[in-house]
Amino acid sequence: MNIDYTVTALMFPAIPLIMTVYSNRFHTLSALIRKLHDEHVFEKHIPPEWERQLKNLSQRINYLKYAIGAASLGFLFNMITVLCLYLESVFVARLIFASCCISMIVSILLFLLEIFLSTNALKLHLSDMKIDGK
Repeated sequence: MNIDYTVTALMFPAIPLIMTVYSNRFHTLSALIRKLHDEHVFEKHIPPEWERQLKNLSQRINYLKYAIGAASLGFLFNMITVLCLYLESVFVARLIFASCCISMIVSILLFLLEIFLSTNALKLHLSDMKIDGK
């Protein structure tokens, strides 16, 4: 496969977009954690599933942290690929672009794990409610 500026340019809109999605998710998660913290500290309200929620939130934060880190590495590798192409180091550019793709794959897999944990968190909230017929 020939690698040129066009190939690397395909990643430029994708990476910042995915990082924006991750950042929004992280912001929402941090707001939830702050809300739970305030309920615990100021209102002394402790839900029955408190420990399971805290463990879930902690895991989700870690997955998002690593997903954002992997996406950032992907962006860095993409920029280095452009630099290598500019310096006419095509073989090195290919290797670094492969690293970019691998970083983005890892990032997306970590995000999928966080989504899985997120659905489990919702199930924790539903666990104390009875659903008729089930």
